[in-house]
Amino acid sequence: MAARNALLKYLRVNARPVLQNPNPNPNTLGLSPFNVLLRRCFSEEVRGSFLDKSEVTDRVISVVKNFQKVDPSKVTPSAHFQNDLGLDSLDTVEIVMALEEEFGFEIPDNEADKISTINLAVDFIASHPQAK
Repeated sequence: MAARNALLKYLRVNARPVLQNPNPNPNTLGLSPFNVLLRRCFSEEVRGSFLDKSEVTDRVISVVKNFQKVDPSKVTPSAHFQNDLGLDSLDTVEIVMALEEEFGFEIPDNEADKISTINLAVDFIASHPQAK
């Protein structure tokens, strides 16, 4: 055991990360090449992936108007599912499911429970990076 520990002591490799680039590129702000790659691949993609809020509003209103239990003339951007449109909680769940299908992502149950108006649905979907 002592021989093993002595051998490991001499075989250890210093694994400290390099914090400074000797030739920093002004475009990379002194970041390592790996961090630059991550910034290029992920941050630009995430920033540009959100949908336009007016497009989301139009699509949400269209989904709600096409729901069979809703009077299309009552659908407005500020409409409340239960108070204004006369839907019950099961109908609201069905609308949320229709919105999931329309925008191509799953809305978690804890977030779906908070969606009670068209505006809340639009705000949640427009701010979600997976919405298509």
